[in-house]
Amino acid sequence: MKTLALLVAAAVALPFAASAQSSSTAKPAAKPAAKTTKAAPKKKAPITRSAAKAVEEVTPIADDPSVVLTEAELAVAQKVFTGKIQCELGADVTVTADDKKPGFFTVSTKGARYRMHPVESRTGAIRLEDANAGAMWLQLGNKSMLMNQKQGVRLADECQSPAQLAFADEMKKNPPKALFDGADAPKK
Repeated sequence: MKTLALLVAAAVALPFAASAQSSSTAKPAAKPAAKTTKAAPKKKAPITRSAAKAVEEVTPIADDPSVVLTEAELAVAQKVFTGKIQCELGADVTVTADDKKPGFFTVSTKGARYRMHPVESRTGAIRLEDANAGAMWLQLGNKSMLMNQKQGVRLADECQSPAQLAFADEMKKNPPKALFDGADAPKK
């Protein structure tokens, strides 16, 4: 009974499949090529690095007036390393404190500038964020990194200020105890 139903269904569907196949293989009539007399587009002069930097420096950074820093965030801002900080692969990040608005910083690297402010962290890490651009500057004791969370990329990694270099050297000389080593035995 099932085979009879399958045969009937195939017999009914076969003509429809054949007509669909023949209509899809038909080629439309070829149209004659249109002649165009457009001139070739003019080539723009390449933008030099110094011109791009000049434009970047005068372009205002988005400032969110609704951000009001708490006392704890202002305390975190006091711990941020400023200046030109060297990173891996020859990159660098420049962190500049805003004189007009305490607690705010301009963080810039090759091709990107962000207006950042401190955000409290449960881990004790110093964290600056630009919520509009999705950027974050994370400063640890031995290194810092700049990330763009919207793009999901690290813009700069293994950035170390002089104080962080000294901290990293100290960690190499006196490594911290591993988490699973346990506490020291009490001294007698």
